[in-house]
Amino acid sequence: MFDLIKNVCSDCLQNEPMNLHTSFKIGGPADIFVRPSTADELSKICELNIPITIIGDGTNILVSDAGIRGVVVSTINMCEIRKIDENRYFVQAGVKLSKLAEYAYNDGLTGLEFASGIPGTVGGAVYMNAGAFENEVGNFIESVTLFDGSISVKNREEMQFSYRHSVVQDSKACILDCVFSLKQGNKDEIRGKMNELNKIRREKQPLNQASAGSTFKRPNGKFAGVLIENCGLKGYKIGNAAVSDLHAGFIINIGNATAEDVMCLIKHVQNEVFSAYGVKLEPEVRFMGF
Repeated sequence: MFDLIKNVCSDCLQNEPMNLHTSFKIGGPADIFVRPSTADELSKICELNIPITIIGDGTNILVSDAGIRGVVVSTINMCEIRKIDENRYFVQAGVKLSKLAEYAYNDGLTGLEFASGIPGTVGGAVYMNAGAFENEVGNFIESVTLFDGSISVKNREEMQFSYRHSVVQDSKACILDCVFSLKQGNKDEIRGKMNELNKIRREKQPLNQASAGSTFKRPNGKFAGVLIENCGLKGYKIGNAAVSDLHAGFIINIGNATAEDVMCLIKHVQNEVFSAYGVKLEPEVRFMGF
C-alpha cells in the first residue's frame, strides 16, 4: 500500500507519530501519513479504495494512543490562495485560516477579522464551520469544491452551515478548495478589530499550551467554560491532562499527556456538569483512531 501511495504523492511516511502533527501533541502512529500538494493527488489517493482519514493542520483533533490505521492525509501542502476579483478569493483546503485573514487585510477586505487568531486550515474550518466572537466561516463562503468519487461544487446554501456543522460531516467527501466572498473595508479599522480580538484571545485562552482549542461545543443558551468553572474544575487533572486555569473550556496537555488521560478528563467534566446542571456537554474536538 505504501508504494501505491508513494507513486501518487512523494511526501509519504510510514508509521509516522501523530503527536508530531497535532496541536495537542498527542497520538500514536499513522500507518501511512501523506501530504498531497494538489487536488489531483488528493483525488487519486481517495480513489485507491483504502481506509483514509483526512486532517488539516491537526488543531482540532485528538488521536488515540494506538494511532490511526490506514492512511492519514494532511492537506497542509495544498495552500494556494488566488484572488478572483476585487472581493473574492479561490482558496485551497490547506491554507491556514489566519493567513487568509491576513491576505484579506492586505487587500482591504473585511469579514475575516474574527478568524485571524483561529488556528488550523480553511478545509477544517469549513468542515466544522469554525467561528468566534459571534461570527462563522460559513457566512463568507460562496462555494466549496468537494471530492466524493467525483468532483462537485456546492454553494453556501447546499453546504447547510449551522453551529459547528456543515453537510460535509454527514458524508465521506473531502474538501478540495472553496471561494470566499468578502466586502471592501477600511484597512485601519480591519487591523484594529483584528488586534482587539487577538488581545482578548491572549488574555482569556491558553494559547501557549498544547490543546485542541475549545474542547466542548457551546450548550444552548449557556457557555461550557462557565459551567465547568462553576463546578470547581479549573486546574483539575487526570494524568498529564488538565482543565486550563485560564479558561475552563480548554483541556490542555501539561506534559506528555496520553489520549486516554484526555478522554478520561472529558468524561469526568461531562459527568460533573451533567450532575450539577443537567447539561450534556458535546465535544467540539474530533476523535480519531479510537
